[in-house]
Amino acid sequence: MRRPLPHRNFRKAMIPVTVFKDRTVALFGLGGSGLATAEALKAGGAHVIAYDDAEASRRKAGEAGILVQDLRSIDWTIVAALVLSPGVPLTHPEPHWSVKLARDAGAEVIGDIELFCRERHAIARRSPFIAITGTNGKSTTTALITHILRVAGRDVQMGGNIGTAILSLAPPKPGRVHVVECSSYQVDLAPSLDPSVGVMLNITPDHLDRHGTIEHYAAVKERLVAGVEGGGTAVVGVDDDFSAAMADRAVEAGKHVVRISVKRALPDGIWLDGETLVVSEGGAERFRLPLAGIGSLRGTHNAQNAAAAFAACRGVGVAPEIITIAMKRFPGLAHRMEEVGNKGAVLFVNDSKATNADAAERALASFTSIFWIAGGKPKTGGIAPLAPFFDRVAKAYLIGEAAEEFATTLGSTVAHEIAGTLDKAVAAAARDAEASGLKDPVVLLSPACASFDQFPNFEVRGDAFRELVKQVPGVEARTRSTTPAAQKEQPKGGHPGGHPGGHPGGAPHGMGGGHGGGRPHGMGNPHGGGHPGKGHP
Repeated sequence: MRRPLPHRNFRKAMIPVTVFKDRTVALFGLGGSGLATAEALKAGGAHVIAYDDAEASRRKAGEAGILVQDLRSIDWTIVAALVLSPGVPLTHPEPHWSVKLARDAGAEVIGDIELFCRERHAIARRSPFIAITGTNGKSTTTALITHILRVAGRDVQMGGNIGTAILSLAPPKPGRVHVVECSSYQVDLAPSLDPSVGVMLNITPDHLDRHGTIEHYAAVKERLVAGVEGGGTAVVGVDDDFSAAMADRAVEAGKHVVRISVKRALPDGIWLDGETLVVSEGGAERFRLPLAGIGSLRGTHNAQNAAAAFAACRGVGVAPEIITIAMKRFPGLAHRMEEVGNKGAVLFVNDSKATNADAAERALASFTSIFWIAGGKPKTGGIAPLAPFFDRVAKAYLIGEAAEEFATTLGSTVAHEIAGTLDKAVAAAARDAEASGLKDPVVLLSPACASFDQFPNFEVRGDAFRELVKQVPGVEARTRSTTPAAQKEQPKGGHPGGHPGGHPGGAPHGMGGGHGGGRPHGMGNPHGGGHPGKGHP
């Protein structure tokens, strides 16, 4: 057993978890959010026993004053709960040994999102809580919602599966909005998940090694929608069969559901008409939000993210006009369709986050006249599924281990060269794009591969691309605006429909929130009556 070192400079968790005060909690997994969770439990008065397979993680926890002990040697009869890191298997391919020990002892198995939910109930039950999940688009949607709320003058905390661990955020209180990205692993460990606004974007096969089947994966994700609290709003993308069925079941369960689609018109919901979001109710249009010209929201996938963000922000009372203003200012997330510079008509786009063909498809569908930098550590299936978009590619520049495989796939259909490394690819693509004479040429890094053959991760790869673009003679590099994750100061004051404390009255149009007043136009929450002054839907 490793005894904790003398406690110096203890960093108090931002949300002390008091719901396990004076009880013993076991914790497995001290990487990522695990240490923050252990500190939050300890700060709230729990007796924490933590463990991790990695010696470095155990050492760091011990230095932070956490009792570290192999959970195989503890007395499980005194353990109230096992808090599991979301990266540790709960069910598939088989339960982790710590899960088996907990279940044999009758201890519940939960995660950090569950601890947040219970603490919210204990200290600020009506504080607004927006939770976002889905296979694709979670991070962009989470960041966009946060950005809109900040422009509206709200007190916002963002975290979870993006950026800051949820228990390292400021505590819930009336009027403070927590915007939380939830992975399927986190949802699986949060049986009490009950957001004010729950967002389900889409379902495609993913993480099946951890969920067994897509049916089980979808069922786990659905818990976020099914758990939306009374008077809240479920926002559901209906462009895949699994999510569409979730929306139907949520309606049957009496939830207030806002459907979103980028594939078809909706008589009730938010849908994409060309490059404009349309808010409809009862077959009539209530509001239109043009997306054309917003580079950070380019592409139909981002239109889905924008529709979800619009609905979520309406669910906590932000006026459509404020949402429109905020979306036009959204800087986007790094490495996701990030416009990093231009040289004359040539645009340089960093989409390093596209680590598989499905993700790269979204970028290829968003541009024409593409000078495409692709490759890295290949994934199963390669780029063959992208063949319908090859006619958009003027030339491809192939890098990394996948270069030869991708060259074979492209064959004579697409002009290409094996550049080998990113620096050579950027130089060649910039040269060719400038000389092409094509309308609006784009040098696009969208690798459709993991980065691990040449870079530690996709972020480092994207940063390298950004720096290489800066070195191209004549390029006007774009400085990133402060992203929502990095913003620390809240805007002072508020706007109509974006008042920090609450949202009086009905919305002028477009998805009225039903918060303590009438709803003259648009998708009002039928459970209205609201909680004036508490910022709750």
